[in-house]
Amino acid sequence: MSLRIFANMRLSREEKKFISLTRAAELKSRISDYQLNKASIKTGFDMQDIINSNREKLLTLFNATEENWQDWRWQLANRINTPETLAKLLDLDSEQSATIRKVGLQYRWSISPYFASLMDPNAVNDPVMRQAVPSLEELDESGYDDPMAEEFTSPAPCITRRYPDRLIINVTNLCAMYCRHCQRRRNIGDVDRHQPDQSLLAALDYIRRNNEIRDVLITGGDALLLDDKKIDWLLTELDNIKHVEIKRFGTRTIVTLPQRITPELCAVLKKHPPVFINTQFNHPRKITPESKKACDMLVDAGVILGNQAVLLKGINNNPDIMKKLNHELLKIRVRPYYIFHAKPVKGTCHFITPIGEGIEIIKKLRGFTSGLAVPTYIINAPNGYGKIPIMPEYIVSHDSNSIVLRNWEGREIVISICPPQKAHCNQTKEVHLTDA
Repeated sequence: MSLRIFANMRLSREEKKFISLTRAAELKSRISDYQLNKASIKTGFDMQDIINSNREKLLTLFNATEENWQDWRWQLANRINTPETLAKLLDLDSEQSATIRKVGLQYRWSISPYFASLMDPNAVNDPVMRQAVPSLEELDESGYDDPMAEEFTSPAPCITRRYPDRLIINVTNLCAMYCRHCQRRRNIGDVDRHQPDQSLLAALDYIRRNNEIRDVLITGGDALLLDDKKIDWLLTELDNIKHVEIKRFGTRTIVTLPQRITPELCAVLKKHPPVFINTQFNHPRKITPESKKACDMLVDAGVILGNQAVLLKGINNNPDIMKKLNHELLKIRVRPYYIFHAKPVKGTCHFITPIGEGIEIIKKLRGFTSGLAVPTYIINAPNGYGKIPIMPEYIVSHDSNSIVLRNWEGREIVISICPPQKAHCNQTKEVHLTDA
């Protein structure tokens, strides 16, 4: 149906209803393919039988109790980092174990027992497993150790600065799980270590001396793997810097170690508003009752939650998967914020997708679902020059009097703008709609 302007036409109530019903049917057809596919895209809630079975295996393997399982420090201490241990959960053959061992000599890996329980041992190319278990593809030498040139955007210890009014404090190299697509795998090393106090003090001093810094992102590694006292101290120091307006954390603990979100941690965060946390769910399978509980606790503590997904080949480079992910995130009160194009980090290039796939995902989100479920697709410029948003082409042409736009359906819309002498009028003068 081609839309037309009916405002000046005298239509009966029945004619208006017919037009409305025809349009509603057209809109319904726009989403019919997703309606057919979404049931096949499983969340962690849907996979509870497999997750619980894995959990029982792991508890037996580690001779552990339910109390142990709920203790984030136990989870950290018992991260899976040998092929022999992983084989007991996933039934790996000797060739798979040899591959993991070979890759592990070059790139460190560890998986929290909780995250390991989310894997489906019987699924081919399981999206959870692909993000956690080393593969032979990582030995491809393509890419760069530091594509964002963080070592050249560090004016003080622990600091990364790429923008005028905000910066990063890198506080640790420790993670509950070392993701196979990690952008900072060069920093992982062989030993877990937090930044020493003297380096953190130097970073804080840099922030004090630069009063244009209003936004500080605390990350790593995983920033929430500092203990509660250190987090409280760091937030207090930032609160005492008058020009710092907001504090942010980058963390995957909500995804890989939700047990870390404790009442004690939430009490600390609640003391220091405003606190924003961006996490990284890359697939609906990671949204579980445990991660929902963690999000509920953080929201109740006044924390604002966002998600920064990474577009990963063979995992989520599919419009329906991304839509389901974003819908499920909103249900647990996490706002989809960014979709990052994967960076060309050495050993991770097998995850990189064509840029056109990311654009197509945004095209299948914008207009097809609520704006709350539409993140911004981002490519990070090399050498530390920042984030660049990538969007479908919505502007067809424009001049001083009108603009031609392409809407989410592909229709070209001509909008005449009020002339300059009538600047008080900001309404569209006339609209003509045609099918593209």
